[in-house]
Amino acid sequence: MAKKAKQINVDPRLCKGCHICISVCPHGVLEKAEVVDERGFFLPVVVDLEACRVCGLCEIHCPDFAISVQEE
Repeated sequence: MAKKAKQINVDPRLCKGCHICISVCPHGVLEKAEVVDERGFFLPVVVDLEACRVCGLCEIHCPDFAISVQEE
């Protein structure tokens, strides 16, 4: 059985909106937010949690350790 994500957290205090997590996700789980945050960044948002297979690529490639995936 494939792994599934329970939750994906993006820490808005650590994320600088580089979007590396979006580009490395092979399943299209994340997209750029449509509005900027209070610092002026377009943070990544989860658009399809069901598509996440907990591969960890977003976590591994995040230079700021701002994203975490919790497995079911």
